[in-house]
Amino acid sequence: MSGMGTNHQEREDQMKKTVIAALAGTLAVTACTSDPYTGEPTVSNTLGGAAIGAAAGAGLGMLAGGDDRRNALIGAGIGALAGGLIGSTMDQAEAELRAQLRATGVSVTRVGNQIILNMPSDVTFATDQDQINPVFYPTLNSVALVLKKYNRTIIDVYGHTDSTGDDSYNFNLSQRRALSVANYLNMQGVDSRRFAVTGFGETRPVGNNATAQGRAQNRRVEIQLSPLT
Repeated sequence: MSGMGTNHQEREDQMKKTVIAALAGTLAVTACTSDPYTGEPTVSNTLGGAAIGAAAGAGLGMLAGGDDRRNALIGAGIGALAGGLIGSTMDQAEAELRAQLRATGVSVTRVGNQIILNMPSDVTFATDQDQINPVFYPTLNSVALVLKKYNRTIIDVYGHTDSTGDDSYNFNLSQRRALSVANYLNMQGVDSRRFAVTGFGETRPVGNNATAQGRAQNRRVEIQLSPLT
């Protein structure tokens, strides 16, 4: 059993490195993109600048760990939170996210000074697909508004699957889904330097994979918002 645990950890580490590198490259490509509603090609100055910044170093710097992400943001003039500002900022962000996401199917959980948004894959994606359902765009637009307002935070996007099917396929699917969410938020103007993206596949279940309800709980994308300190 210990060997299986070691293999899972190695795969998690490798997937994290792969997907973070992919995020920097993909954001650079999507600086010229399409309006999600009309399909018309658009160029966002905010997105372009963020994508260039990621490709130039901040995004690739995430490979070295969280400190580089924080250092890149602080070096760009985004002040870190300290003291009582940490709790009050996260309190306000939590309240606004709860208001925006009421009745959307996305849950908001507070753990210390972190906020976790749980997006069930059945709501966010079609079966076995990694492209976001267009009906979910307004929900992600609401999330993006709050993320932009509270820019002194860092964002981790985690992809998860149930245990049905091939382990390697599940890892890749969880990667692609998490990356799709991060890319969409970046297209709405959320600074790419704040992101780290990780696919965990089936390795972190929150429900029982032996039941349909448990598998549905395990198929999810999580957004974790943490204070920039």
